[in-house]
Amino acid sequence: MTDIGRKPASALDQIPDRDPEETAEWAASLDAVREAAGPDRAAFLMRRTLEHGARTGLGLPPLLETDYVNTIPTADEPEFPGDAELERRITAWNRWNAAAMVSRGSRLGLGGHIATFASAAWLYETGFQHFFRGKEGDGSGDQLYIQGHASPGIYARAFLDGRLSADQLDRFRQEAGGDGLPSYPHPRRLPWLWEFATVSMGLGPLSAIYQARFNRYMQHRGIKDTSGSHVWAFLGDGEMDEPESTAALALAGREGLDNLTFVINCNLQRLDGPVRANFKIVQELEAQFRAAGWNVIKSLWGSAWDELFALDTTGALVRRLREVPDGQFQTYAARDAAYIREHFFGADPALVSLAASLSDEKIVECFQHSRAGHEPRKVYAAYQAAVSHRGAPTVILVQTIKGYTLGPGFESRNANHQMKKLTGTEFRALRDVLGLPIPDSALAGDVMPYAHPGPDSPEVRYLLSRRAALGGPAPARAVRPVALPAPSAKPFEALAKGSGNQEIATTMAFVRLVKDLMRDPETGRRWVPIVPDEARTFGMESLFPSSGIYSPVGQTYDPVDRDMLLYYKEATNGQILNEGITEAGSLADFTAAATAYATHGEPMIPFYIFYAMFGWQRTADQLWALADQLGRGFLIGATAGRTTMTGEGVQHADGHSHLIASTNPAAVSYDPAFAYELAVIVQDGLRRMYGPDAEDVFYYLTVYNEPKIQPAMPAGVEEGIVKGLYRFRAADPAADAPAVQLLASGTAIHWALAAQRLLATDWGVAAHVWSATSWSELRRDALSCDAAALKGEERIPYVTRALDGAPGPVVAVSDWMRAVPDQIAQWVSQDWTSIGTDGFGLSDTREAARRHFGVDPQSVVVAALAALARRGDIKPETVREARERYGLDR
Repeated sequence: MTDIGRKPASALDQIPDRDPEETAEWAASLDAVREAAGPDRAAFLMRRTLEHGARTGLGLPPLLETDYVNTIPTADEPEFPGDAELERRITAWNRWNAAAMVSRGSRLGLGGHIATFASAAWLYETGFQHFFRGKEGDGSGDQLYIQGHASPGIYARAFLDGRLSADQLDRFRQEAGGDGLPSYPHPRRLPWLWEFATVSMGLGPLSAIYQARFNRYMQHRGIKDTSGSHVWAFLGDGEMDEPESTAALALAGREGLDNLTFVINCNLQRLDGPVRANFKIVQELEAQFRAAGWNVIKSLWGSAWDELFALDTTGALVRRLREVPDGQFQTYAARDAAYIREHFFGADPALVSLAASLSDEKIVECFQHSRAGHEPRKVYAAYQAAVSHRGAPTVILVQTIKGYTLGPGFESRNANHQMKKLTGTEFRALRDVLGLPIPDSALAGDVMPYAHPGPDSPEVRYLLSRRAALGGPAPARAVRPVALPAPSAKPFEALAKGSGNQEIATTMAFVRLVKDLMRDPETGRRWVPIVPDEARTFGMESLFPSSGIYSPVGQTYDPVDRDMLLYYKEATNGQILNEGITEAGSLADFTAAATAYATHGEPMIPFYIFYAMFGWQRTADQLWALADQLGRGFLIGATAGRTTMTGEGVQHADGHSHLIASTNPAAVSYDPAFAYELAVIVQDGLRRMYGPDAEDVFYYLTVYNEPKIQPAMPAGVEEGIVKGLYRFRAADPAADAPAVQLLASGTAIHWALAAQRLLATDWGVAAHVWSATSWSELRRDALSCDAAALKGEERIPYVTRALDGAPGPVVAVSDWMRAVPDQIAQWVSQDWTSIGTDGFGLSDTREAARRHFGVDPQSVVVAALAALARRGDIKPETVREARERYGLDR
């Protein structure tokens, strides 16, 4: 039997048909329409039927694409509530000053971007005048994720409202003196203005989703009422190619985040050319967002198109708009009426007839100027529909022209992203287009002036009144210091006592510490545990029933393990954010929590625990943005090290995260060996990040899954733990014994301690074991001493002072590549040797992996003997003998 000719299977075939005859009649009716009126008419009726069914509550799946027209018909647009003429003039001033600022900076070779804001000016101005809430009300306001390349327009607006001076505009991209304006939204560089770092494309959309989600989390947990806060993310259509841009769309749709609006500026261009030259990016994005459960608003055509749509009685115009690829439409925007008549209208006899009634001027106006994104009434209508929608997030796909108003040399040109300045002639043309009262005499030189109507002008008074009505200036970042009280000392003291005879991994020690800290009556509720679906791997399941896993809908099912003590409990007020298999999403959560002290005036203490290999390696770009946003909290790289993950292999064995972390200036990184070191570091981190003199840093701690006896804390080691190095165990004194200093971090301390015993018993060598809790903090201290020396201030690095007088060579060992401890080599006066786990990871037992990398206790012994032999402290033959005895020569 063959399948040829059989109709395709359908899910509906599995549902009993109660009336096959009626079904056949519907199908026959559709066939009749298609034969009599054509397939376009049949498709139109089907779409209308589906839309009607959805509106009447039939529960039909939504259409993924609609026609290439505005979602909101002109007749349904609300009245524009503002003073249209004043807002036009405000926008004109901002357009001029944005272009002048970038052009002036380009004389110094500093670059900048003009075309992006030129296309998006009304998208921002309409929001600033009518929607974006400031922070002078409840302290939160709205959260604005500004497209990075649009920053000149935001600076121009801050100049108009008096928050920036002309001198500051002239220091655009000149930050070395400390008072310049950063190129893009960088909170660390301009912390009173920028709230979110967005220029690393794709991170803005992802962060905005999790920010909106975290706002709900804050509200559901009773931390703060954020019901009035709305998250606005301004994005480029080209930016949506980044995988992070669409990675969390389903989360936003699933959780119904109607406090979130994406505004995607569809100027159809990315950095080097069309976004979808052979396709249609608007339609593609609409399908993606609709499929993810978003409310989609398309705002594409300006009012000049109304006449064309009214003349289109056959639907030919809408069909033609749907089929023309974006690359061709960009060409229409740059060509004359004759070309458009031939290549657009000439494709269909009905369109030829329609075009015959249009003047060349009308055609040029429609195709080269009239986009919805350049008309405040249409932008307002879209925004109003977005904030009024309930039950789902909204995306507004708004069409603009990149480089709009900048003249034919800029508008819709593939190269306009790289064009940094206007000529004098182009500036005069821009002045005329914008209708600004700037005399020719002011434009005579090579440097174009900034223009301002005056602090008492109608434009400025209007602007300030609108912002006052909306709760103050925006964008704005406001920090109202709230120091958290220090938690009880008992949880830290428990770790300081050690584990007795019980073996405990440092991962478990940390989880126990946080569990106790979450019970603190003052600060316990501010802890935000975040984990990407491996809570059980890290021993966190004990938190499930006591703290609950956050879900906006609670728990709508009976968990399979409900009868167990540690059952899986979800709750609306759950404290744990268990995000599923998404390190990027988890870190976006962390960022929202780590910056809540500024965003909402509510300091939160996030700790994000993750499989170490998939933290810094996978999300280093987000961690840089976290540093830019001045985030605070604890990152925990669990199952750390290259040899502790037995059987996991090449990609799971982490031997380099501390090296990556050392590149981030805001990351305070530690590789603690013992539970008491964790206690000291966390206590110090809480003081530094949440005390009266809070610092804009975040902590990165690596913990291990290797159970060990945890010793009690020796007396007087706290300072060394925090600074990065202290002597844990001295060698037994022996006269004339050659000496060596073993520096070890993390789990490697146990190899060093075993090597200490072997060196003493087998070779008569006195080895002193040091715990190096932070190679990178030792380096930073040394670098600061070097910098001070350049200014004539002599300071000795801590690592140099700590090892001062320690006899013999230094051998450094860790479960990381050698470059990690080698960071401090130049400040160690003794002979330096390091061993580590360079190379790919591999699957085997811990012992075999450590022998493979040459970091097991016997390898440490041989490295120490070799260092002594090079100094002449022992005979070279001793090294060979040791290699043979321990089987290291095989």
